[in-house]
Amino acid sequence: MDKAVKTVRLSNSDNVVTAISQISQGDEGALSLIPRGHKMATSSIAMGQPIIKYAQVIGYAARDILPGDHVHTHNVTFRNVNAAYEFGTTLVTVTPQEPAVFQGYRRENGKVGTRNYIAVLASVNCSATAARMIADYFTPERLADFPNVDGVAAFHHGTGCAMATNGEGFEALQRVMWGYARNPNVGGVLMAGLGCETNQIDWLVEAMGIKPGPLFQTMNIQDVGGLRKTVELGISKIEKMLPLVNAAQREPCPASELMVALQCGGSDAWSGITANPALGYAIDKLVAMGGTGVLAETPEIYGAEHLLTARAIDKQVGERLLGLIRWWEDYTDRNGGSMDNNPSPGNKKGGLTTILEKSLGAAAKGGTTPLTGVFKYAEPVTAKGFTFMDSPGYDPASVTGQIASGCNIVVFTTGRGSAFGSKPSPSIKVATNTTMYERQTEDMDINAGRILTGDASVAELGEEIFQMILDVASGTPSKSEAQGLGDYEFVPWQIGAVM
Repeated sequence: MDKAVKTVRLSNSDNVVTAISQISQGDEGALSLIPRGHKMATSSIAMGQPIIKYAQVIGYAARDILPGDHVHTHNVTFRNVNAAYEFGTTLVTVTPQEPAVFQGYRRENGKVGTRNYIAVLASVNCSATAARMIADYFTPERLADFPNVDGVAAFHHGTGCAMATNGEGFEALQRVMWGYARNPNVGGVLMAGLGCETNQIDWLVEAMGIKPGPLFQTMNIQDVGGLRKTVELGISKIEKMLPLVNAAQREPCPASELMVALQCGGSDAWSGITANPALGYAIDKLVAMGGTGVLAETPEIYGAEHLLTARAIDKQVGERLLGLIRWWEDYTDRNGGSMDNNPSPGNKKGGLTTILEKSLGAAAKGGTTPLTGVFKYAEPVTAKGFTFMDSPGYDPASVTGQIASGCNIVVFTTGRGSAFGSKPSPSIKVATNTTMYERQTEDMDINAGRILTGDASVAELGEEIFQMILDVASGTPSKSEAQGLGDYEFVPWQIGAVM
């Protein structure tokens, strides 16, 4: 990109451009000040006519817009999508590549972990404190003799009771619990409950066909005899697990064993121009090596879903994605909301005007390869290649579902500067712009803003992201991981009535 250029046009058919830096009134034909990252009209747009960016509709003119006008929430209106969908019409041929290699933990079931944690899972909020106390006992000093154990992490939440024993909410929570227990980044599991909760541990163990053993232990506060005794027993159980979990050794594993959670948060106008396309490039490369990328955040593909159905390997996969879209339309409607409620104040300050614009940028994380599968929230992802998992746009809830689905690493793009990390799967942070990267260098692993300044191409940044995926998968700490993030980002999506 030419460093002297002040705006960027993403398609010849667009009727807006994006300001690379703030544009003063009169400069570049601007009729008023255009903030950095915001849009300027390049032609007259009559009231009711579409605003075009990415060669796609991102909204409609709320009043007549003149060339040089600032185009944003004050003069753009949102409408629900009403697209004509095609299935499998833009399939690209994926040329297989010899897989790159990383150093991972090969588990007995054949899956490969990028980390080696002991997980303390609370079945209900009533056992959250016990889980936290047990995990907190295992300080770095107490784990010093177990160098192959990345930590003892507590995964506690605010639900697990006062819910129906069937239906979407209960099923989703059980998928999350079981998904974390079997994630390949977990070498040992201790489940802690209260005893009388709706989310009974015994039911989960039976439903999932789990066989308790040295590396899978359970207990209830009521059966053990109170909080103190439960914490003491939990510590004892984990002390016995530690030598067994520590026995795991990293070994060379093909990149085809990687399942990458594709996530964005604190998005801005540059998300869909720099970081997300670069991540999409990296995922295309991983898919060519037999690996898997998992896109999520269903509200944040709204308005871009037609691009994904056109990439679906068959109509059934495409229709399943559309079923999720319709569910979300109904869900927001019955709760008095709108699909356009998603862009946050920070998103809008960063130049994003509608959910349609945000979604078109967010979908770029998924690259260009065929959509091979669509899955429920926290459902095991069984397809290879580029896949989709249903989730809210709320980052902690979405990543929780992706990790439960089997993701062993997370790549998280951000424009406003989200401070996010996750356990047991490490999170790589990619900044969309240099200004934010320099402000939050302690949090950001990669600066995709170099694409804007002409110092790197999308392909070059994609290669950098891909290499960092391999490095972090092999044990190099990401910046969020090194800062200790991830202990409080376990947020199962709570669906349904609280009773």
